[in-house]
Amino acid sequence: MAPVPAKETLPRHVAIIMDGNGRWARKRHLPRAAGHVAGVATVRTIVRAASDAGLENLTLYAFSSENWKRPHPEVSHLMGLFRAYFREDVSELAERNVHMRVIGNRSRADDDILTMIEEGERRTAGNSGLNLTFAFDYGGQEEIAAAAREMAREAARGELDPEIVTPEYFATRLLTRGIPDPDLVIRTSGERRLSNFLLWQSAYAEFAFVDTLWPDFSRADFFDVLNAYALRERRFGTIAPEPVA
Repeated sequence: MAPVPAKETLPRHVAIIMDGNGRWARKRHLPRAAGHVAGVATVRTIVRAASDAGLENLTLYAFSSENWKRPHPEVSHLMGLFRAYFREDVSELAERNVHMRVIGNRSRADDDILTMIEEGERRTAGNSGLNLTFAFDYGGQEEIAAAAREMAREAARGELDPEIVTPEYFATRLLTRGIPDPDLVIRTSGERRLSNFLLWQSAYAEFAFVDTLWPDFSRADFFDVLNAYALRERRFGTIAPEPVA
């Protein structure tokens, strides 16, 4: 059993690309829907582990803006799982002092899902424990383009001086404003790409690519990655200090 990471060694923000549900199901000769069900169980496991460890921020890539292109039955099943999660799990999040928020495009989901999201955010808004963010109908390029488009409109109206648009200012116009950039991005299933996830925010993140498929990713696996992160040296573009003679 992997030891619980020491709180002082934890990253401030961990972001996870939860990949491998379909392959998990295929290996077991099950429908893809079974993989998504198993994946939701892993969401519960990892959220509880993050909360228990005292992690400040956890962001989960739940549904990308490109996922709408999947076959309609699969998308419908995923929406059903989101409904079930928000209906059944928000009470536990509230009890665990978790503050939940959802980022992404809210113009395409069904009204009842949006209502559940808003209710979950309202119920957990005052909590001071883990900040849990679900990236739902989210795409990094879409997020950046939307921020740039809005600033261009404001500049055209004379409401924004383009000279004030620094990287720091631009970050305040993104959906993740108020959340520190991820220190660590984890992707399960062995794939090694970002898949349009937190493109701006991950500029200096550490990456951990784990071969384990998401439904098999356990509390111990999560703690192993966090403990390995604690051994990394982060320089943010500088060089390591010379050892003292």
